[in-house]
Amino acid sequence: MSLPHAILTALLEKPSSGLELTRRFDKSIGYFWSATHQQIYRELGKLEGEGFIRTLPSEQPARGQKKSYDVLPAGRAELARWTAASQDPRPHRDTLLLRMRAAAVVGTEGIEGIKADLRRHLDLHQRQLDEYEQIEQRDFPPGKDSSQDRLRHLVLRAGIDLETFWTRWLTHALEEFAELPGREPA
Repeated sequence: MSLPHAILTALLEKPSSGLELTRRFDKSIGYFWSATHQQIYRELGKLEGEGFIRTLPSEQPARGQKKSYDVLPAGRAELARWTAASQDPRPHRDTLLLRMRAAAVVGTEGIEGIKADLRRHLDLHQRQLDEYEQIEQRDFPPGKDSSQDRLRHLVLRAGIDLETFWTRWLTHALEEFAELPGREPA
C-alpha cells in the first residue's frame, strides 16, 4: 500500500499533473520507492476514485489537456494515518548475494561472472553515492534546519549511508575474491 502514500506525499508537496508527478517522482521519491509511469497513472485513478485526490479544474477545455491533481482532506487524513501506523522492515532480498551463496555450494566455476557483477555494482553504487552527496551539498546547506528540511535530510542520509555501506562492502568483496583459491569441487 506504499505507492499510493508516496503519491499522496508528492502531491501534498506540490499539486501536479500526472506527467509532472512522474518526473518529480523520478527525481525524489523514486530514489527509495520506484514505480513505473503506468503504475503512477493507474494509482492516480484509484486515489481519485477513493476520494483521496481530485482533478483540479482546468482553465481550458479538458480534451487533450493534462489533468492536475490535488489532495483532498480524506487523502491527507489517510496519509497521516499511514504515517502513524507501525510497520516491520521488509526482509532484504538480493540476487547477487544469493548467487554468491550458491557458488559456495556448487563451486566457483561461475566466479568470473560474479566478480564482473561485483565490479559493475560497485560502479553503480559509487555513482549513486556521488549523486546523493551532490544533492546534499546543493539542497542542505548549513542552517537549513526546519523540521521538514531535517526529515528530508534524514531520508537523504539514509540513501548516503546505504550507498556508503554497499561501496565499502563491494570493495571488500572484490578484495576477498582476489584472494580466493582456484575452483573448488562441490
